[in-house]
Amino acid sequence: MKNSLKIERAIKNFTQDDLAKLISVSRQTINSIESGRYVPSTVLALKISKIFEKTVNEIFELENSD
Repeated sequence: MKNSLKIERAIKNFTQDDLAKLISVSRQTINSIESGRYVPSTVLALKISKIFEKTVNEIFELENSD
């Protein structure tokens, strides 16, 4: 799964730590999502989309291999 989380953070001028605190996860979780090592739960994806005022599909996208 690909995502635009790093870009969305840059637009809002959030650090990984800022975002992590807003959605009650660790900075390492944000790093893992951005690097594609971790696929967030539905609840976590919805929290992220709410912060950035975008749909889940605007931030996360399935790849052909998914």
